[in-house]
Amino acid sequence: MDLSSILLFEVSWEVCRQIGGIYRVIRTKAPVMKQLFGTNYCLIGPDFFEQSNLEFEEMAPYGVYQKALEKYWSLGFRARFGKWLITGSPNVILIDYLSQFHRIQEYKYYFWVDHGIETPDEMWVNDSVLFGYQVATLIEMFANVINEEGNSLQLITHFHEWNVGSTIPILRKRQVKTKIVFTTHATLLARYIAPTVDNIYEYMKYIDPYEEARRLNIFSQYLIERASAYGADVFTTVSDITAEETKYLLHKSVHLVTPNGLNIQKFVVAHEHQNLHGLFKAKIHDFITGYFFPYYTFDLDKTLYIFISGRYEFRNKGIDMFIDALPILNEKIQKNQLSVTVVAFIITKAATLGYRYEVLQNRFIFEELQNATMRISQNIPQRLLQQLVEAPNIQPQQLLTESELVYLKRIYYSWKRKGLPSVVTHEMVHPNDIILNYIYKNQLFNQKELAVKVVYHPDFISEFGSIIKIDYMDFIRGTHLGVFPSYYEPWGYTPMECTAAGIPSISSDWTGFSSFLQEQLPNHDEYGIFILPRKSLSYWDSVHLLADKIYSVISMSRRERIELRNKVESVSSIFDWSNLIKYYLQAYKLALSK
Repeated sequence: MDLSSILLFEVSWEVCRQIGGIYRVIRTKAPVMKQLFGTNYCLIGPDFFEQSNLEFEEMAPYGVYQKALEKYWSLGFRARFGKWLITGSPNVILIDYLSQFHRIQEYKYYFWVDHGIETPDEMWVNDSVLFGYQVATLIEMFANVINEEGNSLQLITHFHEWNVGSTIPILRKRQVKTKIVFTTHATLLARYIAPTVDNIYEYMKYIDPYEEARRLNIFSQYLIERASAYGADVFTTVSDITAEETKYLLHKSVHLVTPNGLNIQKFVVAHEHQNLHGLFKAKIHDFITGYFFPYYTFDLDKTLYIFISGRYEFRNKGIDMFIDALPILNEKIQKNQLSVTVVAFIITKAATLGYRYEVLQNRFIFEELQNATMRISQNIPQRLLQQLVEAPNIQPQQLLTESELVYLKRIYYSWKRKGLPSVVTHEMVHPNDIILNYIYKNQLFNQKELAVKVVYHPDFISEFGSIIKIDYMDFIRGTHLGVFPSYYEPWGYTPMECTAAGIPSISSDWTGFSSFLQEQLPNHDEYGIFILPRKSLSYWDSVHLLADKIYSVISMSRRERIELRNKVESVSSIFDWSNLIKYYLQAYKLALSK
């Protein structure tokens, strides 16, 4: 397959905009794709302007992009061409799909007439139809330019998930000359069913998916997803367990499984990732000091950080099981008189009103205390030297002036608080937030006497957008264990991110990641990548086993934890895109052969 003769578009709702795991898939894969396809690789996504501009740099189009976009613009459509501000800077086209909202009824009418899919006035459905027609027209313009110029380029368009897959039946109706690949990362129906049943993979074998989709009020979305799967030249999914979903819920078998990967940074110096662990752990220490120490203190040298993160799917992502395991873990620590404090982070995206006032205030005063300490400490070397010069009789109390000491004490006492540190960093829009109430239900109030503390951060972590002031992957590097006991997880990026960062993790045997891991690395436990057997155990048996697995890691000596991180890092290349991109290339080769 001659890659230089292919013009490849990847279409996703998460281009230049993070919503869930697909953002990570697209973003980490794009640099490898750019390396392989050069400027003939381009991503297409919706334009959300202020959000998109954080990662997008607009540029003047060139070559085939200029000619096709000029045709597109002449029809009254709006789109911007530029670069995604990530490694490799791949080409991106962002479509202002809402600019055509005045045509929504027209589009919905033709979607019914041409494809037999009725689309009620529901935001996600409207967005999908609007975006689908505009992407179809854009791809059609590229196909026309290639045809008019007698260009030898072969056009492939790859769609991720149903909300952009609505383009596929439109392209088929118009007979646009492009090969089509469609990837479902999780069937929509399974996402809705999973929280309501105890064994989704058995349940799906005996249901009528049409009736189930109607019952769950997602019938239009389901039909769009099904039309996408049937309309594609090549239909793929990310794991074997999701391939089972498509067989029963879409009545369509996949052509290929295309597992997810990451860009794994391997270190020339063996201990470099340990140095990074220490560096980023110190940043987390800094946050924890400002968060907890106004109320009470504990030994940071004996503090370990565990975390769960991902989409806000309380049961699917195993957040319920993680929280239920924390009191049991606390009891084990205290019963065995283990001298550690465990801080459990819960990181997801929920509706918030911003950071809690006391959290911000504590942080700001702590930063002032840090800054004041740094300013005053600059004078100490000169004063120490002066004492040595005058007489070799050091008087420590004279290294600080009275006014400096008073100033530091004033800041300190304004920082100290009564009561308990909040378990949540933000003010929640919904007072009955499920995660927060479940934390309270388990009597986890960050009491001083508990060995296990909780920090619920209902927003994504970034270096610039959160008070932790650390990039998400760097945050992972600074932790000691990732815990992801998912009930429904078609792939599972989070344990793979831990592996990339050289950090041990626990996932469950319900995930696509664990299925792939068991195939690639049967002795995975030896390498700090643990799998919790949820399939064969009751919920509470799994909870207790999870607490045992967490305890086995946190009770290790420092040397044992270092050795375990070394082992994790040693096998991380299994998940590098350089090894896994072959599955996508195989999909494109198969599409061209159709």
